[in-house]
This record gives sequence, structure tokens and C-alpha cells, in this order.
Amino acid sequence: MPRKPKDLSVFHGHHVVSGKELRSHFPPEDPTVVDRPRMWRHVRHGIVIFLLAALVLGATGTAIAILTGLIRLPQAQETRSLAECPTGTYDYLPPEQVTVNVFNAAGREGLARQVADQLMERKFTVQAVGNKRYPTEVTAVIRGGFAGEPAVFTLQRNVPGSVFVRDDRGDASVDLILGPAYGALTDPGLVDHTPGTITCAVPTLPATAPVG
Repeated sequence: MPRKPKDLSVFHGHHVVSGKELRSHFPPEDPTVVDRPRMWRHVRHGIVIFLLAALVLGATGTAIAILTGLIRLPQAQETRSLAECPTGTYDYLPPEQVTVNVFNAAGREGLARQVADQLMERKFTVQAVGNKRYPTEVTAVIRGGFAGEPAVFTLQRNVPGSVFVRDDRGDASVDLILGPAYGALTDPGLVDHTPGTITCAVPTLPATAPVG
């Protein structure tokens, strides 16, 4: 004879709760009620995903621009010692672009003022004028920083026998320190305006063969 169908609502003597019975114990969800914590979680996740995507796209675009040459990274500036003499070639600057302080270390009264007036007649921009203790036996010492190298070159063309000594100033101004051997500025009509180099040491005279 046919077997009686098994009652699926009973398992080992216990009643199995159906989905319909389970739902009957909970009120239906109100579609007008907003689950704010869940909503803000979704918003935060969306913002994070957007920012990550923007960073990836930006990094990719920057890398492509660098590789194609649209963006050039700044090169590290060459580090130079203060004691190093410039080896480059410089153009002669218009004198009005050169700012110079004139100091008298020669012990001759009124020398700094005299030379300052002569430089101003040549359109140099003169600032400080005065006396200075500076141990030197050369014609003149011109002091300046890296930015003042073109000004040093231009001033040296007007002060024969002058030598350059670098200091750590950051601007393009230079100091002209007149030494005991100073004589006079180069005649304005004889100043060489062609490009050239900076002198950092007193030129040595060629050796002469002994007589007799």
C-alpha cells in the first residue's frame, strides 16, 4: 500500500517554523523610514572609491606627462664650494645693473669716496662707502656670492688687478675693497666689454732668464 507523505513541518518531534510564520512575527518594513547609518556608510564608501580613482588617474597622467616630456622635473643644482673659482664665461653687464659697496682698506684718506664717485659716473649703482680693515696687499678684492658673479666680472673689467673672493651672501651685490696697491680705474674708453672669465688669483709674472 502507498506510503503516507512525510510531514516536512515536523523534525524529530519539533515543529519547523516556515518563512510565512516567521514573517508573521515581524512588522513589514516601512519604505518611508530611512536607515541613516547604512546610508552614510554607502556615502563614505563612495567618497573613498572616488578619491582612490582620482589619485590613480592623476598619478598615471603625471607619469605619462613626465615620460613624454610635457612635465620636466627640476634638476638638482650643482653644489659649489665657496672657495671654488668660477670657471664660466660671463657677459659684460650694463653698469646700472651692478650694485657695489666701496671700502677703503688702503689706509689712504678719501680713497673710497673718490672711487665711488668715479663708478657712479660710469652708471654703477653704489650703496655703502667707507673704510674697512681687510688684510690684503693686492690692488683690490671684489667679494660677492654666487648670484653676483656677472657683477664681479663686470667690475673687474673696470678695476685692473682686482681678484675675486667668494662669500655666502644671497643677493647679487658685490663689495669692492681697495688695497694698498690700488692705482686707478681702467680708462672708460679702454674697458673691454667682450665676454670673459673671472680672476681669482693675482697673475704671476713670467720668469725671466738670468742675465750674464
